[in-house]
Amino acid sequence: MKMNRTTQILAAAMLGVALTAAGVGVGGPAVADDEPDNGIDVSVTIEPNTTPGELSMTVADNGGVALREDGSNAAARQFVGTLPTVTVTDSRRPEEIPAGDFWAVVGQASEFTATSGSAPPIGPQYLGWRPRLLSDSSSGAVAAGEPVSSVISDGSGAPTVGLQGQELLVSTANSADEIGTWQVNAGLALRTPADVAAGEYHSTLTLSLFNQS
Repeated sequence: MKMNRTTQILAAAMLGVALTAAGVGVGGPAVADDEPDNGIDVSVTIEPNTTPGELSMTVADNGGVALREDGSNAAARQFVGTLPTVTVTDSRRPEEIPAGDFWAVVGQASEFTATSGSAPPIGPQYLGWRPRLLSDSSSGAVAAGEPVSSVISDGSGAPTVGLQGQELLVSTANSADEIGTWQVNAGLALRTPADVAAGEYHSTLTLSLFNQS
């Protein structure tokens, strides 16, 4: 059994070439049956692809996520935003994928600390997300994770655990079922107590790609 882990903190492409050719002919009003063949043979020798594929994750260029207040009420103040697009690419050939191989991207946030003043930190349990798969999964093997709510419930029925532990963003149960590229993001929602101290706060949301077989 092996496990590979790739981590990116918010703050491989294959080029396929297809060659086609059609015969080119020139005809006049009448062409004698015994005229030379004007077709042009085009050939190409393609050697076996010996470069091993890989499983990788990238995060779209971003300057961070600035949450904005939306949806506050007497029970909580709410601040929302969108996670930058995360791309997972699996370029491995079927014969390179061990039986039972699977992968998953998880996310975990640090506490929100104030940049100035003596405001107490806001724990990561107050930050929730709602993952969204942006690419089609032809077999349904790749799926976004379930929503996770702040410990101050948003009323959706999602688990109220926040991102204090590693929560699932996107995964596949069996890598061999589908190979390709998928994009995913998530709606973020920070729900704090209504009496949260004013100030500018910062947290780091760390995304990790796990692959196990």
